[in-house]
Amino acid sequence: MEARLQYHEQLRRVEAHIQAMGDAAQGLFSKAINAVVRDDAGLAERVIAGDDVIDEYYNRSEERIMRLLALQAPVAGDLRLLTALLHINFHLERIGDMAVNLAKIGKLAHDLPRSQTVATQLEEMGGIALRMIGAAMDSFARRDVDLARSLPDMDDPLDKLNKGMLQEVLRIAEDKRMLEWGIRMHVVSRQIERVGDHAVDIAEQVAFVVTGEVGIFSGPDNPVNVKLP
Repeated sequence: MEARLQYHEQLRRVEAHIQAMGDAAQGLFSKAINAVVRDDAGLAERVIAGDDVIDEYYNRSEERIMRLLALQAPVAGDLRLLTALLHINFHLERIGDMAVNLAKIGKLAHDLPRSQTVATQLEEMGGIALRMIGAAMDSFARRDVDLARSLPDMDDPLDKLNKGMLQEVLRIAEDKRMLEWGIRMHVVSRQIERVGDHAVDIAEQVAFVVTGEVGIFSGPDNPVNVKLP
């Protein structure tokens, strides 16, 4: 009995560590958006340096999860939780990487002429992506499947804004230097859209933990609904 209590305490600590990683990744991504939108090269440098913190979270989480998998031979709900934690750990690490990508692109575009329309659209996209990360991690903390299921709908406006970004960039094509900036911002837009996808994937892991079903967000054109023990 004592061993099981210790095991569940270790599991609780791993989950708390992942939640802290979620806060760190969300914070880093928020700074990256601000660095790009406000053309803040100093903030971009801090974002790049901050990736080490996310990597440290990732490595420690993976080590702890693999140790629990190897030493405790978890089954059923505990096994689902540990495998979901592995996936969530990966998605948060990728969000950190994308924050760094945004910061690097922002630095490369520093001092180029800018379109306020494009910058405003990127800021709107960043806000949506940040809310999605927060909702995904909140749904995980509360095991809230209804909230998790709302993530694909939250992602739709982000996809639409990303698809419309190229048109905004083409509107500034006559100014070659502004066009260079716009092309870089189009890459930023795609990175933000991918962050939204990672948030949806985290939410799908929440649904998996609670229901045991994989592919629970798959649409009618791609039905995947397998229940695991």
